[in-house]
Amino acid sequence: MTEHEEKFWREGLIVAGVDEAGRGPLAGPVVASAVILKPFTQPFLKGDSKKLTKKEREELYEYIKKTAIAVGTAVVDSAVIDRINILNATKLAMKRALQDLKHNFDVVITDYVKLEEFNCLPLVKGDERSLSCACASVIAKVLRDRIMEHYHQIYPQYDFIKHKGYPTKKHRELIKKHGITDIHRRSFKL
Repeated sequence: MTEHEEKFWREGLIVAGVDEAGRGPLAGPVVASAVILKPFTQPFLKGDSKKLTKKEREELYEYIKKTAIAVGTAVVDSAVIDRINILNATKLAMKRALQDLKHNFDVVITDYVKLEEFNCLPLVKGDERSLSCACASVIAKVLRDRIMEHYHQIYPQYDFIKHKGYPTKKHRELIKKHGITDIHRRSFKL
């Protein structure tokens, strides 16, 4: 899971892994994270954050925050997503997360998204093939889940605590019953 990082680390380059959470939901923001690990960090997690339990993600979140050289995050809300589209909003969030690192880096590894302004390696299933990217996935997913849990307090009738804004059958039924909120993405098929 570190083969991509290791070739850069051997050259003395600093690698930032980047991933997002929240491209597919009908409500809420897209959240991105960027993580710089210490060179030659041994893999300590396996794959995509969505396949972990909430407890596992929360524990890994704390571990990554403690052990990484730098962690950056960014949130792009539903109004911006509607204005510039989800792909551009995802790229914007990723670029802002990289800026938030407040640390130099030489190479960016992403989960498939090409960031043209950077020396970028976009990997298919990057969050399963790159430790840095997987760590960014955990950070982004935990933060987005916390945001949606907060929105559950504001809009309890939408049950965001259970589906986090994803287009589940139940969420679609609640939209039909209650209408849309300020955090719903109007450019998505609701």
